[in-house]
Amino acid sequence: MYAVIETGGKQYKVVQDEVFAIEKLEGEAGTKVSFDKVIAVGEEGGELKFGPDAASTKVEAEILDQFRGEKLTVFKMKRRKGFRKKNGHRQNLTSVKITAISA
Repeated sequence: MYAVIETGGKQYKVVQDEVFAIEKLEGEAGTKVSFDKVIAVGEEGGELKFGPDAASTKVEAEILDQFRGEKLTVFKMKRRKGFRKKNGHRQNLTSVKITAISA
């Protein structure tokens, strides 16, 4: 069984026991989290449920780690003007493990 959840302004397809990184969530390692905003639920090779059928589904997860992503370089330049601006950015992320998908 898999579900499509929305968190941090992004959508993720999740499967039980999967570990992945998402936008920062409040909490320490070992804290339980549940995602209520479920967009779709389905079985592999089966029917996909949307809307009210998926809204009653809960996806539960456990926070594994809080960390910062790799550095991204932002470089802006205007040709023939001598304008150059270089900036960097590191995003705060949370590593979570999906423990249960209950329909």
